[in-house]
Amino acid sequence: MDSYKRITEEASKYRHLERMSIAEILYNINREDQTVSAAVATQIPVIEQLVSCCEDKILSGGRLFYLGSGTSGRLGIVDASECPPTFGVPDNIIIGLIAGGDAAIRKAVEFAEDDWDQGWKDLLEYSVSIKDVVVGIAASGSTPYVVGALKHCHEAGIITACITNNPGAPISQYADYAIELNVGPEFISGSTRMKSGTSQKLTLNMISTALMIRLGRVHDNRMVDMQLSNNKLVERGIKMVQENKQCSYQEAKELLHRYGSVRKACELKKN
Repeated sequence: MDSYKRITEEASKYRHLERMSIAEILYNINREDQTVSAAVATQIPVIEQLVSCCEDKILSGGRLFYLGSGTSGRLGIVDASECPPTFGVPDNIIIGLIAGGDAAIRKAVEFAEDDWDQGWKDLLEYSVSIKDVVVGIAASGSTPYVVGALKHCHEAGIITACITNNPGAPISQYADYAIELNVGPEFISGSTRMKSGTSQKLTLNMISTALMIRLGRVHDNRMVDMQLSNNKLVERGIKMVQENKQCSYQEAKELLHRYGSVRKACELKKN
């Protein structure tokens, strides 16, 4: 279990950070960040397979779960929580879970990630089944909360995936789709909220965005099912309808108000 190389724990190639000027700190962080996209690109074939699997499962009535602790858990929750307002999907289609529960979103919960069985228990609260897909997110690839959950899922015949920054980590053993993002040592040694977290965020963006497009939640390049939850989004919606229907601003506004969504305003005017 511990024979893999712990890249996320390796020492930074930069020394004496406290002696750097502000500009040096910023340029060096940015220099490291520029390597992240290339690391993600190497995993696109696996990400593609995962998205295809999630598409099939969701179309068959299943769900996508993200499971993580600390930064990884928060990133999963952010991605899951942004899908309903952005794409108009129900909030029980993509679900984010974090070690320590909702309290851990804002404040670290000590030792919450060290319980091998708690992740599985949290999934059972949602009646997880073989209809679903569970993605474990862990930079180290060894977080007990996440690895334990994926092992239970694997044994129960539930499709699993992982997003980790240590290739060959224990979590990959229990993942049908192992996304291994080797971004190298962090600028601050072991601070996986930096490059590792960025690579996870990019990957989650790709998974959910590609999935929503495949599920028909985007028309052309527009978020036609977004929730009109504030004035900015209403204004964006009006302009989308205006462009689609080649009508005046006022006509578009009336259509959007009448039908309550960009998609309906564009489709129902034809009838």
